[in-house]
Amino acid sequence: MSLSLYDASVSVYVNMLKNLSHFMDKAEAHAAAGGPSLQTLMDANFGHGMANFTRQIQFASDGAKSGAARLAGVEPPSMPDTETTWPELKARIAKTIAFIETLKREQIDGQEARAITLTFPGRTMEFTGQSFLLTFNMPNFLFHVTTAYALLRSQGVPLGKMDFLAGAQMAAAA
Repeated sequence: MSLSLYDASVSVYVNMLKNLSHFMDKAEAHAAAGGPSLQTLMDANFGHGMANFTRQIQFASDGAKSGAARLAGVEPPSMPDTETTWPELKARIAKTIAFIETLKREQIDGQEARAITLTFPGRTMEFTGQSFLLTFNMPNFLFHVTTAYALLRSQGVPLGKMDFLAGAQMAAAA
């Protein structure tokens, strides 16, 4: 059995967004136990022009909802980057998951050859659905999830490899 475009996209987006929410739950508990404040965590960045934690959540959300929408040939929901509180960031993740879960397998499977064009200032990038997912969108999405994870770890949040790989699944089983 081959791996479908739906399985390689929607399943990964949802799983990793749930894990991202799990990271935030652990960060919230760490802050409550005397770790850095939630505002400090939201503002955390690595410097050198790197976006802070809040923007990493927004970028991960944008990558997942826009990627899934492009593969399905639908418009993603508008989510202005206005979050200023921890609960608002958590709500954005939940809203992103809710949108992605509305997409049906038949909207995405079979769209490997769909033409996807991204336009940036001074540059246009053209992809097939498959190349968009595998060479641009999924790496970009995972970059922002990983950076959010690393920012929290750098602030002392007790996250480990299994939180990244199966955090939400582990939390649900506990």
